[in-house]
Amino acid sequence: MNLLAEDAPNVLAVPLDELILGIVAFLIVFWALAKLALPGIRKALDERTATIEGGIERAATREAEANALYERYQAQLAEARTEAAQIRAQAQSDKLAIVEEAKAEAVEAAATVTARADAAISAERASTIASLRSEVGTLALTLAGKVVGESLEDDARARATVDRFIADLEAQAAGH
Repeated sequence: MNLLAEDAPNVLAVPLDELILGIVAFLIVFWALAKLALPGIRKALDERTATIEGGIERAATREAEANALYERYQAQLAEARTEAAQIRAQAQSDKLAIVEEAKAEAVEAAATVTARADAAISAERASTIASLRSEVGTLALTLAGKVVGESLEDDARARATVDRFIADLEAQAAGH
């Protein structure tokens, strides 16, 4: 068994000339990549980074603008709500003033109608009283003339007596 292990080639052993050739080839490829491909890759990465950072800055700027616009909108909305509340309050105040004015006008109109009605009633009453006095006086004179047997209608003194009698009756009625 020992013989076989010594005669067999080592699978892990690399020949020295292949190793040197591989290292030189690796260094040439590495140098070529570093000089030719790496600057292009760096440039592309830098551009990509700048584009991303610019996009982030633009997004931040737009976000700030959107926030400012939102705050302005909120302020305008609050102002509009305040103005609407003031308009509602003014409308309520105007409504109450109009109702009060209408009530005052109605009371005034009712007072005017009542005063006219009172004046008409007073005038009608005075007219009725005057008419009744005249008729009662005429009836009293006619009745007295029938009792006495003579016409007393022409006598002014008899008329004055009848008027005085009616006035006394009214005074007694007013006293009770």
